[in-house]
Amino acid sequence: MTITETYNEALLALAIAGINDLTMSNSQQKGQRTAAQESHFLCNWMVESLKKKRFSKLVADDLTQWIRLARSQGAGAQLKVLLENIVNHYQNAKTQQLSQALEDMLAELTQQDWLVVTDTPITTKLKLDADGQSSVVICQTQLTQHRHEGEIIKPVALYVRGDENLLAKAAYHHGLLLSQANKKTSLIKHHKTYLLMPNNQHNALCLLANNN
Repeated sequence: MTITETYNEALLALAIAGINDLTMSNSQQKGQRTAAQESHFLCNWMVESLKKKRFSKLVADDLTQWIRLARSQGAGAQLKVLLENIVNHYQNAKTQQLSQALEDMLAELTQQDWLVVTDTPITTKLKLDADGQSSVVICQTQLTQHRHEGEIIKPVALYVRGDENLLAKAAYHHGLLLSQANKKTSLIKHHKTYLLMPNNQHNALCLLANNN
């Protein structure tokens, strides 16, 4: 029986391999590498990995994007930090009891003075009056119908206005992965759409927090 690798697994495998190969290469150097030298190594490593098809096709687009970024920004691309963040987030991600984890994350955001709205069905574009307060809105119908026995069984959209890094950190604290923002799909004015997927399985890089 063939076991299909998920995007999460492919991405984590790539990130771990990159960090391990960089660490091994660093240990063979006489002096400590600068951030620019590490970024140069990882850029070349990604080019070779892509050329030799070392990793799943699921992460080929990510590799291409990061190579382009490194070539244009050098050390500013922060490839090592990126790979370390991926390892942290994806090893920390839960695959079960995501419904409770979502509730816990919303409770944390409420404690941080975010306005959390989950009691309104959303079928058309709405505007939330929050006087500049950070806010997250989830459709009541989705919360009811897309969860079952503690699990997320269909994607749940979170409409968010606020510090993206704070949102990412809150998600990380509770083992959740959120899709990157999409402004075009938001039904709440001035809010961005993030998705929480069943089993935390996404098909593209999730939102990553800085300085976990």
